[in-house]
Amino acid sequence: MRFAAPLAEGRLIRRYKRFLADVEFPGGVVETVHCANPGAMTGLNAPGSRVFVSRSDNPKRKLPLSLELLEADGVLVGINTAHPNALVADAIAAGALAPFTGYARLRREVAYGERSRVDILLEDDARPRAYVEVKNVHLMRRPGAAEFPDSVTARGARHLAELSAMVAQGHRAAMVFLIQRPDARTMAIAADIDPAYAKAFAAARAAGVEAYAWRCAITPEAITVTDAVAIV
Repeated sequence: MRFAAPLAEGRLIRRYKRFLADVEFPGGVVETVHCANPGAMTGLNAPGSRVFVSRSDNPKRKLPLSLELLEADGVLVGINTAHPNALVADAIAAGALAPFTGYARLRREVAYGERSRVDILLEDDARPRAYVEVKNVHLMRRPGAAEFPDSVTARGARHLAELSAMVAQGHRAAMVFLIQRPDARTMAIAADIDPAYAKAFAAARAAGVEAYAWRCAITPEAITVTDAVAIV
């Protein structure tokens, strides 16, 4: 995924109210930008961190700037949770994710379960459907060890139960953890942060839900899904 226009570089002053951040740009100009990330962003809130923001040309937006990348531990980290679904869908369409190749059709945001929408639905007349949920990952409390989630996610646990139900009906179902940082060597469930999600993940795996993790290469110009990371 290439950014539509060059990103502007600045320094983080603070992130607050979950979806807002103040950023100082060259010349001392300070602007409030939208932060499309509902999580805790643990380790990614340090004042003075180098950040990159995009600008929307939508005149209806109250805040035209969006926080896209933040430098932490010497690497750029993607913090915009609006991107992972598209990144994974594009990688599947390009044949870059081996577990999901060969399907005739790919649809996004398809209603399923009791009250959910699956991020990606893969269909082919010759095989069962594949229901794919995508989760953004950027938490790293130990070098190289990515973790999910970074805050309690009851919604995420519900998705795991609904994926399990799809397996019971004879379909494939998979969780894809997209790690928006290049320094991850492993990925694990942060059971201390959300024990309920960890329990739901273990139950889903036992029910036949597949789980995969891929990391990304990140530059101020583009985010690219690269290679698989072991889930430990």
